[in-house]
Amino acid sequence: MAGALSHLRVLDLSRVLAGPWAAQTLADLGADVIKVERPGAGDDTRGWGPPFLKDGDGNHVEAAYYLSANRNKRSITIDLAQPRGAQLIRDLAVRSDVLIENYKVGGLARYGLAYDDIRAVNPGIVYCSITGFGQSGPYASRVGYDFMIQGLGGLMSITGEPDGPPEKVGVAITDITTGLYATIGILAALTHRSRTGEGQHIDMALFDAQVAALANQSMNYLVSGTPPQRLGNAHPNIVPYQTFRTRDGDIIVAVGNDGQFRRLCEAAGRPELAVDARFATNAARVAQRATLVPLLAAIIATRDSADWLAALQKADVPCGAVNDLAGVFADPQAQHRRMKLDLPHPAAGRAPTVANPIRLSQTPVEYRSAPPTLGQHTDDVLRSLLGLTDEQIAVLRRDQVI
Repeated sequence: MAGALSHLRVLDLSRVLAGPWAAQTLADLGADVIKVERPGAGDDTRGWGPPFLKDGDGNHVEAAYYLSANRNKRSITIDLAQPRGAQLIRDLAVRSDVLIENYKVGGLARYGLAYDDIRAVNPGIVYCSITGFGQSGPYASRVGYDFMIQGLGGLMSITGEPDGPPEKVGVAITDITTGLYATIGILAALTHRSRTGEGQHIDMALFDAQVAALANQSMNYLVSGTPPQRLGNAHPNIVPYQTFRTRDGDIIVAVGNDGQFRRLCEAAGRPELAVDARFATNAARVAQRATLVPLLAAIIATRDSADWLAALQKADVPCGAVNDLAGVFADPQAQHRRMKLDLPHPAAGRAPTVANPIRLSQTPVEYRSAPPTLGQHTDDVLRSLLGLTDEQIAVLRRDQVI
């Protein structure tokens, strides 16, 4: 069955993570995504290793980082800084529904590839620009990487131990959230186009996405006027909702309501805590955090993790282990949900991939191809979409346009 977006073509001029993540999501949903890369070098992340996927002779094929965000795409190489290369991009844009780019503000205008240039040849194009700070404002011209934005956007101020330094999240979460917001924006713009025939420009900024994604922490500040502080693995609005040290490791206890707290106390052999006025409601427990958490920590430290997890699961108290990545992919739930898949790869034979979490009953996610090698589909795309002959392609390659 064809994917939900199999009628769409996406021209992906982005590199690194936020843009490629959005394009990969669209590709997973069936869109034909053409990844445009620089001849000879390609996406920066192809070299962001180790680790690298290797071929049968042990040669490096692609960095794992690149493999994370480029499944189901076709790769072509075009030097858009050359006039003939820029014209190829315009010609492909005429035949596309969506263009995604993450060049500096104004960077594509010098090549005649800005939104207004592309709109002139394809008024229905949905043109998504992803930058660090957006197309306007005092920081618009600045380069913005995920790590920087986690700091500027407030995430690091609430991440880490209370008495420790600010910490970034262990994955480029701002890039991921920006890519997902971009996907939502693109789908909204396509819906608008289906009603009106009108395309539009989407201005996505990592900074905006990070500030928006602070959710309850932003509102905690806006309502109280007090900036939230780092609490390590604890929750600012719920207690107990954190990691606890057991006799042989760590577990997560995530109590979300008073009934769960009562069952936690019963499982711990301390039912009286649930009716103690200091702890009977969540608001009281948050106020008495400094008293309650050490009490619970001392109790939980007396038994092994497996013992606690079994007891709490039986009592219907939300809890879990703290897995490393080996534990994640060995987990029976991850295996049942087939979160790890293998795809055929032209150089390595097989390439691992992590499944898309979107589960659609009628138009399921497709896993058509592993992330492409650099320029793997250049000739095919130029022939099939633009009608170029082998001789014309040979001239472009001789002149290093492709």
